[in-house]
Amino acid sequence: MEQWLANNVPETTKADVISVDELTHKLIADAKPIGVKRSEIDEEVHSLYRTILDAIVHYDPGLPE
Repeated sequence: MEQWLANNVPETTKADVISVDELTHKLIADAKPIGVKRSEIDEEVHSLYRTILDAIVHYDPGLPE
């Protein structure tokens, strides 16, 4: 989950309902082909909405590789 967020939350994403919803749908769509179900994601985090919102608000691109 952390790696997906790091790779998929762009620096320019706004902390609004639409952006969080779009990222939520993208996460679920990306998880399906690798066999991860929505229920498994929900078990990993208390709130998917809050997790994605926090990733947007606290975006840190880190050091270049």
